Amino acid sequence: MEKEKPRLARLTAILTQLQSKRIVTARDIAEKHDVSIRTVYRDIRTLEKSGIPIVTEEGKGYSMMEGYKIPPVMFTEEEANALITAEQIINRNKDKSLTNYYSSAIEKIKSVLKYSQKDKTELLSERLVVRANFENVQTSDYLIQIQMAITSFQVLHIDYHSLKKVDTQRKIEPFALLHTQENWTLVAFCRLRNEFRLFRLDCIQKLKQTQTTFEPHNITLQEFFEEERKKWETYP
Repeated sequence: MEKEKPRLARLTAILTQLQSKRIVTARDIAEKHDVSIRTVYRDIRTLEKSGIPIVTEEGKGYSMMEGYKIPPVMFTEEEANALITAEQIINRNKDKSLTNYYSSAIEKIKSVLKYSQKDKTELLSERLVVRANFENVQTSDYLIQIQMAITSFQVLHIDYHSLKKVDTQRKIEPFALLHTQENWTLVAFCRLRNEFRLFRLDCIQKLKQTQTTFEPHNITLQEFFEEERKKWETYP
């Protein structure tokens, strides 16, 4: 029985992993749990035999059948503490939409904690202080909308007031988000300038979602950073 415990824990963790992403490769599972690809194949067969509806997509990986959910997982005390710590940090974030949606999400997470954990997490919440954005100033409210637009390849229309106090209206193709010095910055292809530009969320005066979609950009975020680095190096 002692030898079986690690495998039972691994099978449960694989179920959680399968529910966390649309597609999970055998290599993803193998690397996360430090096992061989052959062991992953055996674990997947075991889960299938136990009635878990796992879909195998040839050449891609594994996914759970759409609509299937297992009961909420139980959090360890360490995991619960990590979530509470993240809550304190996000509550000091300057984007209102992020703090609101995370508050809603963390409430649902807390609902599945064991009673013994709830008292401890409440105590920890009272003993954690995050000094970032100490005055709790919220300067933007568009982060979640922009995240949705990034994953849906949706064109956005923005009224932008630059740090140089220039007002412009832009149609942009959102690409990525950066968080630096307590502020969020959007990397987007600007149709007005016909190139990638950076837009601080606290400078966006108005944002409107459009029904227009765009083709995904054939560049990774790392490649974008590399191109920007080359520009700075050649800048006179």
